[in-house]
Amino acid sequence: MKTKNSVINVARSGFTLVEILIVIVIVGILATIGFGSFQSSQLKSRDASRKSDLRQIASALETYYNDHGQYPTDSGGSINGCNGGSPCTWGEPFIDDKGTVYMIKLPFDPQESRNYYYSSDGTSFQIYAGLENDLDKDIPLSGGVPSEYDGLLCGAEKVCNYGIASPNTTPEEGRTLVAM
Repeated sequence: MKTKNSVINVARSGFTLVEILIVIVIVGILATIGFGSFQSSQLKSRDASRKSDLRQIASALETYYNDHGQYPTDSGGSINGCNGGSPCTWGEPFIDDKGTVYMIKLPFDPQESRNYYYSSDGTSFQIYAGLENDLDKDIPLSGGVPSEYDGLLCGAEKVCNYGIASPNTTPEEGRTLVAM
């Protein structure tokens, strides 16, 4: 028997508007964190690819040196030693005038707006790239601050900040390091 003061329990189904808004906010925060991590991973992956590309090019250049007694000279940032001494094109084969294949495909930067930069006088070489992660441990320091090579462009807007060189030189020789 029911009395005036008895409370009737009503089963509730569904969510309130406040509960739905809280869930949406939490999902948004998690998505933002995940997207930031994904972008950071992509950036580091492209930089690892750049470093690997430069090591492979350096290895091919050392093989070229063993065969010819000198490194190919540069031609405006490109390797000048393909098919009779013409400039090599990034993404094309690195083949000398005798038909020796040093690289099936010269790598090009993972981003279309960037490129690698090659410099050589025939006795030594330096090859450069522009890393995206300015905190990368392989970027040279100038006064404890990450640096770039002054005026050396690795793309339309990116100054080169990472380089490797032949055993008889360094990337810094002839290139001024400037703090970013």
